[in-house]
Amino acid sequence: MAVVEELLRSEVNGNISFGNHKLAAKAKLEDFEHAGDIYKIKTFQAMTKLEKNGLFLYESVPGTSVCDFCEKEDSISFTVEGDQDAQITIGLSDDTEYEIIVAGESAGVMKTNLSGKLNISVELEGMGQVEVKLNKK
Repeated sequence: MAVVEELLRSEVNGNISFGNHKLAAKAKLEDFEHAGDIYKIKTFQAMTKLEKNGLFLYESVPGTSVCDFCEKEDSISFTVEGDQDAQITIGLSDDTEYEIIVAGESAGVMKTNLSGKLNISVELEGMGQVEVKLNKK
């Protein structure tokens, strides 16, 4: 997997890919339409942040590159890559439990806070790409 040179793109399978963790300076793209939704991305080495229809969806510190981000009613899945381990925050349903699966291994069940955010740590340094799945319980 490589960085997303266009910052945000629609994939043939209906998913999106976004982020460029190799950029030294902050870059952003606004008003990107995909499947009837409007996305906004800010990304560079230190941070990647994605909004959907003006609402928080994804943030990583430091920055990451994300491929095949797939949102369904009861799950989110994506493949992530970065130069360093990352703290990732995902916008989900409020006060809901999710099973977290990282690189095919269960990381347990976590509950979102009242604003629907869930924080996970993903080991990326020297790993290449890592698959992440969040399944609603």
